[in-house]
Order: sequence, then structure tokens, then C-alpha cells
Amino acid sequence: MPDEELLFDVSDLFKAFSDTTRIKILFALMGGGLSVGDITTVVGCTQSAVSHQLRTLKQARLVKATRDGKNVIYALSDDHVYTMLAQGMTHVCE
Repeated sequence: MPDEELLFDVSDLFKAFSDTTRIKILFALMGGGLSVGDITTVVGCTQSAVSHQLRTLKQARLVKATRDGKNVIYALSDDHVYTMLAQGMTHVCE
């Protein structure tokens, strides 16, 4: 059995997947990096709501941010995130 701290961290990771808006953002980012404005358009939420959810996703290390001039571009942090989303969809659709 993994230690309590590791179990707590895994639990927090899965909590980040518990919001539909966050899932929409992650699926939008599966196609590549986007700015907050682009994410807002794709997801259909306010910029404030998207920014709030991006903060949660960054804290869970599911997305990363890079500066491109005046814009910040958000992307999935690594291939593991893509795999978790794809596996989740496969599980639900079976």
C-alpha cells in the first residue's frame, strides 16, 4: 500500500478532473496550446471562469503556461494528461 501522502496526492489529482469546465478545458488543449481568449471561445465560459479553472489545473500540474509576447499560452503539461483523458473517454464509452 502506498503511503498516506502519496494517496492524498493521487486523490487531489482526481479531484481536478471533477469539474465539467475543467474537463472541457483539458479537451480543448488536447489539440495544442491556446490562449485564455481562445479557451474562452471554445469552452463557452467567461474569461474569469476559465482563468479560475486554469489556476486549479496548474496547481494539479495538468496544464503548463508559457509566455508568447503579451499572451500566455496554456497546454497540457505532458503526455500523461492526454493519456488520462483518452482512457477516461474509452472507459466511459465502453
